[in-house]
Amino acid sequence: MSLPVTTLERSLSRATTGRARPQRPVIPPQLRIADNPAAAVFRTATAGPVSRDDAARATGASIATVNRQVSALLAAGLLRERADLTTSGAVGRPRVPFEVDHESYLTLGIHIGAASTKIVAADLRGRILGGLAIATPQTGQEPAVTTIARSARAFLQRWHRRRPLWAGAAIGGRVDPRTGVVDHPKLDWQEAPLGAVLGEVLELPVSVAPHVEAMAASELLLSSVIPPDAGGPVPHGSTLYFYVRETAGIAVALDGRVHTPSNGPGSIAHLPTGSGIECPCGRRGCLEVTVSDRSLHARAVGRGIIPAYHGSAGSTIADVYRAAVAGSEPARELLAERATTLGQTVALVRDMLNPDRVVLGGQAFTAYRPGLAHLAKAFKQATVLPPNDIRVSGFASKVQEFAAVVTSLSAIYADPLASIRRVNA
Repeated sequence: MSLPVTTLERSLSRATTGRARPQRPVIPPQLRIADNPAAAVFRTATAGPVSRDDAARATGASIATVNRQVSALLAAGLLRERADLTTSGAVGRPRVPFEVDHESYLTLGIHIGAASTKIVAADLRGRILGGLAIATPQTGQEPAVTTIARSARAFLQRWHRRRPLWAGAAIGGRVDPRTGVVDHPKLDWQEAPLGAVLGEVLELPVSVAPHVEAMAASELLLSSVIPPDAGGPVPHGSTLYFYVRETAGIAVALDGRVHTPSNGPGSIAHLPTGSGIECPCGRRGCLEVTVSDRSLHARAVGRGIIPAYHGSAGSTIADVYRAAVAGSEPARELLAERATTLGQTVALVRDMLNPDRVVLGGQAFTAYRPGLAHLAKAFKQATVLPPNDIRVSGFASKVQEFAAVVTSLSAIYADPLASIRRVNA
């Protein structure tokens, strides 16, 4: 498999003491809560300063084990001590709290959507420092992948005071996590070497993950970023993650690990809804073409709810939301139709899998909150099982960005010491 010519030409032109730079590896993401001692101790420090005693209680490890891991993580530069927070009268280094060094480093996250691509920088706690959005190039896979990589590199250069450690890309379609190769039918990508190109252009280790699986992982691994009123972390039992925006997809997490099938994620895009809307697959009423933002916008234009253009600019799904909020009954009815379809479909999938909880993510759920009442009503009418824990993702409209963030952090969180050795090598 060959890289884009532009990327190859650039890599061949680089030389250090007469040699080309080594190609950066693609590392499979680790969409799970790791249980090795270094990972457990590091995880306790992502929420803020913590004492060794508290870390021992949180991890179940002995004080001696915690001390060894803290010393190793301090030496690696991933933790720092907070002597200013030492308890008054305390004696000895074990009393000095420690925390993740969230000021020296960053990771780079890229979410590639069918319409837009979001690039963000995050600290080691998983908090987003800044980002930008670009239109996903529709120019064919080689120019598109290279354009995204160059945009990410230009963005990365803004953060010259922080050391970049890792890059992560979350994308729909089918992903080979070992190689970072992507098949994305909506973008017409086939065996696109996304991971290799990003690694070469960014000069960083890279992980690539299917985006809905990454969103499910963010609920597990970035719990300290979720607002307290959003339902809290979901590390135990089973969770069904249900995503809808331009695409529709699901992921399942079992006891702290996202299920990642070797053949790629399953699909709910063509579940029948009875809507009668024609799908590119040749059938009618498929879920994705019924509930996606693009389809909803087209129906709103077709029904005269919003104009196709505002001056020289095209209207968007946001105009449908605004019309509904402003009191347009046709807009409200259209959004209620989608919410009802979503409620029925979530009930269908939930009843098949019967997870302990359901998390709803994506702007189809979060961009128009009044629609949730219609979704809840349809769900209740359609399900045949007792009620369970159903919540909207605490990441709200930022689910795509945090999917990219967790992909960039997951290998570090799974084995921080091995990851920093890889970066340094």
